[in-house]
Amino acid sequence: MSKLALITGSTGLIGSESVKFFCDRGFKVVGIDNNFRAYFFGQEASTEWNRKLLEEKYFKGYIHYSIDIRDFQTLQGIFKNNKFDLIIHTAAQPSHDWAAREPLTDFSINATGTLNLLELARLNCPDAPFIFTSTNKVYGDLPNELPLEEKETRWEIKENHRYWRGIDETMSIDDSTHSLFGASKIAADILTQEYGRYFGIRTATFRGGCLTGPAHSGAVLHGFLAYLVKAVANGIPYTIFGYKGKQVRDNIHSYDLVNAFNHFYKKPKDGGVVYNMGGSRHSNISMMEAVTKAEKILKKKGKITYSNKNRIGDHIWYISDVTKFKTDYPEWNYKYDGDMILEELCKNAVDKKTPKKK
Repeated sequence: MSKLALITGSTGLIGSESVKFFCDRGFKVVGIDNNFRAYFFGQEASTEWNRKLLEEKYFKGYIHYSIDIRDFQTLQGIFKNNKFDLIIHTAAQPSHDWAAREPLTDFSINATGTLNLLELARLNCPDAPFIFTSTNKVYGDLPNELPLEEKETRWEIKENHRYWRGIDETMSIDDSTHSLFGASKIAADILTQEYGRYFGIRTATFRGGCLTGPAHSGAVLHGFLAYLVKAVANGIPYTIFGYKGKQVRDNIHSYDLVNAFNHFYKKPKDGGVVYNMGGSRHSNISMMEAVTKAEKILKKKGKITYSNKNRIGDHIWYISDVTKFKTDYPEWNYKYDGDMILEELCKNAVDKKTPKKK
């Protein structure tokens, strides 16, 4: 008998990768996504194209519900009619800039929506592993207090520093500026841990670095690498804010993250475990370096401008230390490195520009 998974945000980057990953492994999947990304960022960020692809490819194994995760009563009906073996919660308002426009919307989606899912999981399928995609923004701008050094193309930290390998789960989430988005995700992050520790549900919180991949509907306010490539490929002006364009991000491919989910699903831990998960030292790049590489791959000069004003709560340097996860799951490893990610994003951007032959 097929296993049954619930995946929220199922037409977004990580959600759709999860649908494909688990459908390809014989799961039946119930997906929840109301395409609120179009509301957040405009029609260019709509994920409807992805929903259609998933429904066409997995028409026997994928059931889509276009509902809001804040709607407890409708969610309750789905839980009562299905016995889930796995829950992957990726639905969110994902931009710290956008959150300041509508704080109540941001918090109700990210915090209350997560609480709805946790409570329904506790009441209906408490044995199902519950995987939540959190964010490195829970650490606020505390990483900016590290002794960073300015190099030619990036900010960097000395190799003898405890965080050179990356930031681990012991960094405090207190006494820093998080953005309202970071605050709402902290609430969801802590709730997920608490349901694991207090109620004994096998929850896992993955605090992501920069998550990316070809299914990313990148927009100005979210999805820096995918949108940067899209901007260079299409001649769209792109502004880099602050830190001389040398701010560093670690990028993890959506496949590698979802593969990590699978490792947890197969051997779940108890007690509300938390993992930092990003590209680590294996895959990281500065904004300036990303522009140069994208221009080289696409053979096109980008319309790049720089602003001296940095975004509130933005990281100057963030690299994830994934040691904790790799210690718990030593068989997991990366499939994609940074160059492979950029090559794929550039190819995807060019393919979307090229008219299809009739």
